[in-house]
Amino acid sequence: QVQLIESGGGLVQAGGSLRLSCAASGRTFSSYAMGWFRQGPGKEREFVATIDWSGSITYYADSVRGRFTISRDNARNTVYLQMSSLEPEDAAVYYCARGRAGSVRTATSEYPYWGQGTQVTVSS
Repeated sequence: QVQLIESGGGLVQAGGSLRLSCAASGRTFSSYAMGWFRQGPGKEREFVATIDWSGSITYYADSVRGRFTISRDNARNTVYLQMSSLEPEDAAVYYCARGRAGSVRTATSEYPYWGQGTQVTVSS
């Protein structure tokens, strides 16, 4: 059973920064790609960032590229999302997810395991 637990969400002013963490259970964490997604009020869940099994390949949504950084620590079974220059449009529930393979993917259907999400609120 794979469990993913996000933390680090909260309230931040526009222009500020937050770092989200996602701790994963299981001994196979390092074999799989990880992703971050978000869902704002009344919106569909959307891709934010992904990282391959090794941490050497990353990919971002256009809306966050240059502001967000995804990283992982396989020794700690943890993936991170460093968010900077936050905008009110970034407010959402952020979810981490484990992929079904080691390479980066952007579709939600490529991620069979999901955390419960952490709320990010950005005040203007």
